[in-house]
Amino acid sequence: MKKNARKKVPVKPGKPARKKPPTATGKIPSPIVLGKILVPIDFSEYSKKALQYAVPFAKQFNAKIYLLYVVEPTVYPADFSFGQIGMPNVENELRVKGGEELQELIKNEIKGIVPAEALVKVGLPFVEVVSFAKDEAIELIIVATHGHTGVEHVLFGSTAEKIVRKAPCPVLVVRAEERDFVDERV
Repeated sequence: MKKNARKKVPVKPGKPARKKPPTATGKIPSPIVLGKILVPIDFSEYSKKALQYAVPFAKQFNAKIYLLYVVEPTVYPADFSFGQIGMPNVENELRVKGGEELQELIKNEIKGIVPAEALVKVGLPFVEVVSFAKDEAIELIIVATHGHTGVEHVLFGSTAEKIVRKAPCPVLVVRAEERDFVDERV
């Protein structure tokens, strides 16, 4: 036998990789599983655009959409001797009005295509979004960015950016003035 010749080792034939069978709709199942999608809403056109992305995602993956509106605590300086005071009546009105507006969005934008739930929380928006995502095991957050730059970005920060940094799941950021990939005809 030659010095560099390889010895033939019998190989047992293995089973070929099995393809996943198509589902009842004829589609091959996706390796991505999304059951819960969170869309933070501030009722701007930008956040409504994020909702337009969420509906086809939820439909594609048979997921439920959670719409979350966060009322920021309203604090007004009252007097130097007493410090700041909260305005619970204003907060309650914003919570009620926010809940009503969310129901309108569900009715007019989601239109029963996928399951949806409206929620209103009080607090800092990015904190409440991240906290809700953790508590409810959200699998995808779809959030809009207003596209502030320069001084506006420095002064107000970016809620979307803070969500991306702290979120326990993937985040899809929908920019205000970019090319869309959602086809509204479908």
